[in-house]
Amino acid sequence: MSTTAHIGVTGLGVMGRNLARNFARHGYAVAVHNRTVSRTRALLEGFGQEGSFVATETAEELVAALERPRRLMIMVQAGPATDAVIDEFAPLLEPGDIIIDGGNAHFADTRRREAALRDLGIHFVGTGISGGEEGALNGPSIMVGGSAEAYAVLGPMLEDISAKVDGEPCCAHVGSDGAGHFVKMVHNGIEYADMQLLAEAYDLLRQIAGYTPAEIAEVFRTFNRGRLNSYLLDITAEVLAHTDVHTGSPFVDIVADAAGQKGTGRWTVQAALDLSSPSTTIAQAAFARSASGRSHLRSAYRGLPGGTPVPLSRTEAERFAAQVEHALYASKVIAYDQGWTMIQDAAAAYGWKIDLAAVARIWRAGCIIRAAFLDRIRAAYSANPHMTSLLAERNFAEEITDAQVPWRETVVSATRRGIPVPALTAALSSYDTLRAERLPTALVQGQRDYFGAHTYHRTDLPGRFHTHWAQPERSESQL
Repeated sequence: MSTTAHIGVTGLGVMGRNLARNFARHGYAVAVHNRTVSRTRALLEGFGQEGSFVATETAEELVAALERPRRLMIMVQAGPATDAVIDEFAPLLEPGDIIIDGGNAHFADTRRREAALRDLGIHFVGTGISGGEEGALNGPSIMVGGSAEAYAVLGPMLEDISAKVDGEPCCAHVGSDGAGHFVKMVHNGIEYADMQLLAEAYDLLRQIAGYTPAEIAEVFRTFNRGRLNSYLLDITAEVLAHTDVHTGSPFVDIVADAAGQKGTGRWTVQAALDLSSPSTTIAQAAFARSASGRSHLRSAYRGLPGGTPVPLSRTEAERFAAQVEHALYASKVIAYDQGWTMIQDAAAAYGWKIDLAAVARIWRAGCIIRAAFLDRIRAAYSANPHMTSLLAERNFAEEITDAQVPWRETVVSATRRGIPVPALTAALSSYDTLRAERLPTALVQGQRDYFGAHTYHRTDLPGRFHTHWAQPERSESQL
């Protein structure tokens, strides 16, 4: 077999198959491999005319088909399956070759694998790929980790197949070892928050404003023509406008109200806790999904007292919808800001040099959270790469200022009526927590010192202190 393939893809599920087709459509010769050979044959039979494919049946054949330095993309299930494939192929590769993991791996696993393969002289590139099966085929958003040397070889190919905005590729080298998968994980955490905020906005418009799902679809389409313009808002309107073909009922009414999750949102929350990064809106979105599936717990709570419904006139409903737009936008800004804060916290913890403007740039197309205001985020971080928060940017700060009354009134309206808005509330509480002159955590620190001698800092003196609470005079020691 001649070594003519520019890249190899092993694992020909939907994502792997579509990425292989994407490479081939862009003029690259692609060696393809799957543990089940029938998938390889099906790819060539169905799509072989799209470009140059080299079918292989064994790991040895796949490696032999690749030009040097070899580029091998793994598209298998995250976890032990990925380790097994690496263990199978690594002995067949040579120093300078590149393994790309395009799955949804945990960034800690990517860091471990990168370090182990680096010792063998093999580049391991953990790559976050967003956009689902359609993005994989037509242009995804690609977040690349690993060494700069590997990106110099691999990057032009990935940029070629990525989504484009005004000719700019939605692909970037975001940092070393696990940075690519970390940024993809945060992307998914923001996605959880964005989806939950939209779901809560829908619930408010239905239960308080009294709109039907079809009417809410039109409200969301109006929102989508403004600053909230995004892929998720667009498809949310489509879902709400859809009528079930079997019953004639609104589609949203015949879907069970228990949301699934594959783990990346949970990973984001766990990582936020490890980093002490206050990603509360993302966390509440993940917990909302967890709560939705707890049928026995929900049954125990059902029927307990809640708020009082207050019907609105049509004029009041329209005013309320305008308030919801402010609340939704302000909460979305907070959720995205929490994501960027988390990326900054991880960069500091793991020694990654992440271009925060580039993160916004590559999320503008191809990915699930693509939105118009990402270009503004890109511009803000381009102007000030060390910006601590989006709210340090004048325009975002002004919009949050304008949203104060409607944002708070929306949350109050939900609370009075007993309508759950965990993500909207978390976003507002996060905002109020971070803007507060002084927080009640001073009392928490006093409690900790009382029962555990955990010490505290004073506002007027340097150093750490401990109060001897058991002593009558409660003297204080400086440690």
